[in-house]
Amino acid sequence: MSTEEKQLYSVSIYTENNIGLLNRISAIFQRRHINIESLNTSPSEIEGVSKFTIVVNMNEVNIKKILGQIEKQVEVIKAYYHTDDETIYQESCMFKLQSDLLFEERQIQNIIKESNARIVTVNKEFFVIEKSKGATLVIEPASSVFIIPDSSAI
Repeated sequence: MSTEEKQLYSVSIYTENNIGLLNRISAIFQRRHINIESLNTSPSEIEGVSKFTIVVNMNEVNIKKILGQIEKQVEVIKAYYHTDDETIYQESCMFKLQSDLLFEERQIQNIIKESNARIVTVNKEFFVIEKSKGATLVIEPASSVFIIPDSSAI
């Protein structure tokens, strides 16, 4: 290991969706005795392309070496790394509710406005509400809706 100071890095890897790739990527970290702090895989915006997000604690010299090894994998399209300082976090939640509640329960529309939530989509069967950090929007199954202020908003 280099004498350079360790820090958290988020590694984003765009790949083809193939069996065994997750095992090969994690083995690259395992061979170097690097603990993976967090691992997430999901489809990307492009059909047939997956995105791996891996968080590790190491130095920049070694993260560059590891990215070089990852990019040698045939299925890997591109890999990037970012420090926590370069990353923007935003907590968000989405609620999927029956559409009849939106039109029949006037209280729900008022609560959506008061809590600065936004309606993402509406169709005959359901509607989707997005709520970011701030007040918490709580919609109970029995169509009771509550706003719980976030402690930082008080």
